[in-house]
Amino acid sequence: MHVKLSVNGQAHALDVEPRTTLLDTLRDTLKLTGAHAGCEHGVCGACTVLVDGVAVRSCLMFAPQAEGSTITTVEGVTPGPGELSPIQDAFCETHGMQCGYCTPAMVLVAHALLADNPAPTREEIVEAISGNICRCTGYAQIVEAIALAAERLRGSNRPVGA
Repeated sequence: MHVKLSVNGQAHALDVEPRTTLLDTLRDTLKLTGAHAGCEHGVCGACTVLVDGVAVRSCLMFAPQAEGSTITTVEGVTPGPGELSPIQDAFCETHGMQCGYCTPAMVLVAHALLADNPAPTREEIVEAISGNICRCTGYAQIVEAIALAAERLRGSNRPVGA
């Protein structure tokens, strides 16, 4: 089946089996390996990507279903090569990642949350990440990272006179 996908701002025309998941297409065909295969049942959230700005489990979506949508992977949120987004930077600064397996998905969930709610409460952050499993951090640093990123994105962390 021929599909046209827009991934991280680039158009791709691909031939895929109709049963090929978006996750497999991203990882195996496009070599975008930030989304991880965890449970492959949509439970762990490691495969999360943004589809039209909404956090979606790419292991539960077939690639042809994504045609006509804008797909963003963790590789697509950086401002430029070798740079980090404010959210990624906040994850690094607060140690919001340990092994890193869930981190790309957590970063994307944070992007979706902060796009809709630039000033989330702690409870709203916890709710937003509740569908993503992290086996390393206990979530405290992840919540802290998202709160810090929100503060920075709102501009409240700017130096005096900036």
